Amino acid sequence: MRIAALQSDIVWEDPEANFARLRPWIRAAAGAGARLLVLPEMFSVGFSMATEQISEPTGGPSTRFLLDEASRHQIWLAGSLPEIPGPDDPDGPSADGSSADGLSADRPPTDRRPFNTLVVASPDGDLTRYRKIHPFSAAREDEHYQAGTSFTHLVIDGLRLTLFICYDLRFADEFWATANDTDVYLVVASWPEARRHHWKTLLTARAIENQAYVVGVNRVGIGGKLHYKGDSRIIDPTGAILAAAAEQETLIMADVETDIVQQTRQKFPFLRDRR
Repeated sequence: MRIAALQSDIVWEDPEANFARLRPWIRAAAGAGARLLVLPEMFSVGFSMATEQISEPTGGPSTRFLLDEASRHQIWLAGSLPEIPGPDDPDGPSADGSSADGLSADRPPTDRRPFNTLVVASPDGDLTRYRKIHPFSAAREDEHYQAGTSFTHLVIDGLRLTLFICYDLRFADEFWATANDTDVYLVVASWPEARRHHWKTLLTARAIENQAYVVGVNRVGIGGKLHYKGDSRIIDPTGAILAAAAEQETLIMADVETDIVQQTRQKFPFLRDRR
């Protein structure tokens, strides 16, 4: 399956401007044969803490954009956005303040903070959501966004994907915990220039130690006074870089195969030898 990653700049807190900028890139990825296109973290607004201004309800404008473009180009489309769950959402508050699945009984029923949600839209109109488990406390994201409580897996054309967002990359135990169910990790990010070495190193480490593909998609440009240099890449289960971007807005892509994951794990049974 061909996976594409769009290393884009993001117009700060302006969804409509970003939708307009993204449409030609989505068309280009679909025209190049990509089955899945992955956009950066907070693709429609940037990594903003102004949640009272940028938050969207479930099924809001950014989600509708993903659905419309996925349907139009018959491509799977993924990107994260600030989403407030409704009462029927599994992560929405119930009358007693617990989440609908009972995982977060300490969540007050009046908590209207959004989740940093990675939404994947299918060509047929289906949606899959992953809510960032680790808000980035150094940027006070934890004060403005709720934390997700569960992993999300998705199968596309027989390829098993596990979804993560930015700061999650630093928590190796969660990649380990999901490795046996994963062929490809998707990691969308707004990872600043100051720690770009960490980004590149950790992406490669996660691929090597879990013997899985890693698709890391970062933004470029300036947002919230931070500089972003991209360094998006697609890495194979041995740590080899299949595609990489430098510092400009660009589209990268690579073909990934479930068989390669299985062959790598059979040749070197690192996962089986874990204690």
